[in-house]
Amino acid sequence: MIYLTKYDKSIPFKLNTLGDKIRQARESQGLLLRQAAAFLEVDTALVSKLERGERRPQKEQVIKLAEFLKIKPEELLVLWMADKITDFITQDELGVKALDLVKKEFSKK
Repeated sequence: MIYLTKYDKSIPFKLNTLGDKIRQARESQGLLLRQAAAFLEVDTALVSKLERGERRPQKEQVIKLAEFLKIKPEELLVLWMADKITDFITQDELGVKALDLVKKEFSKK
């Protein structure tokens, strides 16, 4: 488990950058959850779960959401990938150490 800080072990860290961005963009445009759900051809509850980070969308859904929200697909896909990476590395206590190693290797190139 990854925590928000090294010192406070009571607050688990869960990244939800994509869900936050989807909700912010949808609300700023005055769009309803049911409109997003209809565009994606899914249940309204699923879109709500995507926004809250309780479910992760498939790549194709992210691309459709970008179209619906009039956002560049790359912007949402980067957030989607960040959430996926975070989910993966937080499954094991060695995940952060592995990520640090990868970052060091990438910085050498």
